[in-house]
Amino acid sequence: MDEAKYKHLTYDLTLAAATILARLNPQMTFIYISGAGTDSTECGRIMWARVKGKTENDLLKLLFRAAYMFRPGFIQPLHGIRSKTKLYQFFYTALNPILPLLKSAFPKSITTTEELGRAMLNVVKHGDPKPILEVPDIIRAASAAS
Repeated sequence: MDEAKYKHLTYDLTLAAATILARLNPQMTFIYISGAGTDSTECGRIMWARVKGKTENDLLKLLFRAAYMFRPGFIQPLHGIRSKTKLYQFFYTALNPILPLLKSAFPKSITTTEELGRAMLNVVKHGDPKPILEVPDIIRAASAAS
């Protein structure tokens, strides 16, 4: 997809919704699921990473009680979750037998749907010292006492 369309879908729509939410309820906590490799400088060569970096930066400027940017890498689906994207589902199915090995080899790159969900709930409930959470931070937040 070209940059203009990607920016519209990723940045424009997200900021439009978030701006309204911040105005209507500035006491809310906002969580944005971004991605590993996001470029906070907004100057890198990779288009999607720049756009997501700008999205994160501008979300953090809004007047929410708190805002957190989650940057998962590979997300292992658990509990029967299946991707609607056939190619992704193919890779999930193919990699499933070796995911424990991959997760131990690349602990800073792989999280699960369960860890991501728990981390989001814990961060909304208890906060987190970091506004941008990478995979190790997501795993840490997932195991925080509820």
